[in-house]
Amino acid sequence: MPEKQFMMGNEVLARAARAAGATAMYGYPITPGSEILLWWAKEAGSEQGKKDDMVFVQAEDEIGASFMLLGSVMAGRRSFTVTAGPGNVLMQDAFSMCEAMRIPVVAYINQRGGPSTSTVIYSQSEVWLTAYGGNGNGYRIVYSTATLQELYDYGIKVFNIAWKYRFPTFLLSDGYQAKMMGEVELYDPHARGIEMVPTERYLLEEKRDRPIDEVVPKPEVHIRVQDGVEYSCYRNCLNLEEETLQVNLEIKGAWDIMAPEIEEHETYGDPDAKVLVIAHGIVSQSAKAAIDATGGKARLFRPITLNPFPKKALLEAVRGAETVILAESAINQLARIVRDALYETPGPRMIEHFRPSIGIYPEEIAELIKNA
Repeated sequence: MPEKQFMMGNEVLARAARAAGATAMYGYPITPGSEILLWWAKEAGSEQGKKDDMVFVQAEDEIGASFMLLGSVMAGRRSFTVTAGPGNVLMQDAFSMCEAMRIPVVAYINQRGGPSTSTVIYSQSEVWLTAYGGNGNGYRIVYSTATLQELYDYGIKVFNIAWKYRFPTFLLSDGYQAKMMGEVELYDPHARGIEMVPTERYLLEEKRDRPIDEVVPKPEVHIRVQDGVEYSCYRNCLNLEEETLQVNLEIKGAWDIMAPEIEEHETYGDPDAKVLVIAHGIVSQSAKAAIDATGGKARLFRPITLNPFPKKALLEAVRGAETVILAESAINQLARIVRDALYETPGPRMIEHFRPSIGIYPEEIAELIKNA
């Protein structure tokens, strides 16, 4: 039976991973996500945790944690990590490798302010890093949450999405959601008809009766037989330009098929209102309050998947608007994605309300709506 509990956002995320069937967590403490590590370490050391073969490893740094995560997933464990800010930067090498090899890692990102170490509190300045970081082409799935309940709902969902489509998948939260406390409904996903996609062991080692040097190609992987033993060989290092082109086009092809299936967005307010507010994450909650406070003179478009971005839905939302207010607690993170989606599309004038590392209050957005 579902139960409502009053708890901190980080505990909500930890419990979501557990409800999703995760049994391994690799990380390095960093504010504002350290409570997840503490919760997982305590749970793994409990009698139930030992019975469930839970694993917790505090690595020497985020680089080590991210590659431990990669190896654990390839071995067939439902595993995850959590990080923020500089830690997110350090994990990009492993995340890019997962993008290349189509390894379904899951990471909870609790954004903090930048640049560099900056503030440990709050920001929305890791959108671009999370969605397009590393030296790949940005084939990473990114969900932006707005409430404590969504931390739990999407904290479970990201595991299914990752293993179903085999792309690195991120839950993008922030320091406010991580540290705030509130009432959350906890539930067993199976009781709600949510079937968890089973994990898969990618590292194979089986006896085969084949020639010693036979190589059998499979999607993103080669099976090599040596001394009668079959080994899986996932490649992230390619030799030829043409080969690299082919692999990237294969990844793009899989992404293009998947993207329309998972794009998500939310709209709020009178669909005929001439002022459109675009915001994501916790800022969208302020936008809703502002819309209510101004008597419905505006409406909201909130992208939930920042990557893949719901471009068609945005174009539909912009139609009929005379003014667009784009509010984010960063400078040009969400805005550049929106501009790209609206490229060569005649549209209304845009008011950019950039407040890096500062919470945006409903009163601010309400004032912009009134003066639009």
